[in-house]
Amino acid sequence: MSLRLYNTLSRESEELQPVRKGKVNLYTCGPTVYNFAHIGNLRSYIFADTLYRTLKLNGYKTRWVMNITDVDDKTIRQAIAKYGEKACPKELKKFTDFYTREFMKDLDAINVSRKDIKFVKVSDSIPEIKKFIKKLIKLGYAYKANDGVYFSIAKYQKDFRDYGELVGKGFLKGKKVGARVKVDEYEKENMSDFALWKARDKEDGNIFWKDKDLGDGRPGWHIECSTINYEAFKGTTDIHTGGVDLIFPHHVNEIAQSQPLYRPFTKIWCHPEHLMVEGEKMSKSKGNLYTLSDLREKGFEPLALRYLMLGAGYKTKLNFTWESLEGAGKRLSDLWNRYSAVKKSKSAGEDMGPFLDVLNNNLDTPRALSLLGKKVSFLKELGLLPKKLPSLGRKTEGNLPPEVTELLGQREAARRNKQFMQADTLRDRIFELGYVIEDGADGPGLKHR
Repeated sequence: MSLRLYNTLSRESEELQPVRKGKVNLYTCGPTVYNFAHIGNLRSYIFADTLYRTLKLNGYKTRWVMNITDVDDKTIRQAIAKYGEKACPKELKKFTDFYTREFMKDLDAINVSRKDIKFVKVSDSIPEIKKFIKKLIKLGYAYKANDGVYFSIAKYQKDFRDYGELVGKGFLKGKKVGARVKVDEYEKENMSDFALWKARDKEDGNIFWKDKDLGDGRPGWHIECSTINYEAFKGTTDIHTGGVDLIFPHHVNEIAQSQPLYRPFTKIWCHPEHLMVEGEKMSKSKGNLYTLSDLREKGFEPLALRYLMLGAGYKTKLNFTWESLEGAGKRLSDLWNRYSAVKKSKSAGEDMGPFLDVLNNNLDTPRALSLLGKKVSFLKELGLLPKKLPSLGRKTEGNLPPEVTELLGQREAARRNKQFMQADTLRDRIFELGYVIEDGADGPGLKHR
């Protein structure tokens, strides 16, 4: 079965047919490095990594590119807040480099194939961005204003008649396009010509780049990804991924900026759905923007988050709860023990067919997880094996109460007899007594909650 993916643009499941046979250009919208990544952000990268692994299993030679947005409204605002109104690009780099390093640590913790990604910083792409903008001006799709350079939606729509179709057919019908909007993020109701190059502004401090044609300033958010795609692939992107929240205005504007230069900009668009937390949308005001550090503080293994997210189809909204994460951690620990017992690190080729067929059906990871019961070695293909299997038997803290010791023995007996529901019940009783079990190759380890 060939790989089929749901294309946001066509609203249909499509067979992957790369521009170049056997080779795939894969682009993932990366982080804006002004803060730590939260678990909602990480769902997008876990999806993209699973897609990349699936492409490899299908034998595709994949060039995977991800941007690092270190120049935009948010990063500049936060850098000035930290270093003062005289902050310049040097201070911006110092500020964003810290969060870039933390992001890389997060990718490692959730087993994203970081070494296979070509990361491109916006700050390293300013000359290319300028050239791209100047091409749009020459072609008549961008114009200068007193506060920067803007993209003309009217001109684009006149020539291409598809602005906003990533959101839905006839997107512009009944909508009035405003004059200009300078901010990077805005709602559909405020749709206007958007900034490609923002003229130097006092709110940006001394963070700007010189250009005799465009004027002193800095790029808008949307043009950054268009340029990085163009420079990376020199043509059509086969698959473009990013969270569903990026569809408008970011991805809509990427398409509009890019297609005056070449068509199609992207063949298949893949957008993982939102992650909810305890049934609510994540927000700073609600205090539910959890990071991997928050998970670790509660004693959870970061790969438990990956297991939890793979347990729901990427086109389905996923509701995160601490109870569901604990359940994912339990199942993953049991799988690690079974994997250690069979001592196999590679799937047998003759057994790969059914597993790959499941993944090729729009990355049906819930069904893929269900196959682990028969073939635990597929943990590796799903990115669920740690670089080193936990060895936790020596990590039990202090002298255990007799009741806990007895329950632990009963649980191990239940696990040996494959009575996993009973084992989970015993684990919960131990948790109620104040201890968290961490299963590893050397047996269970306990630590205080």
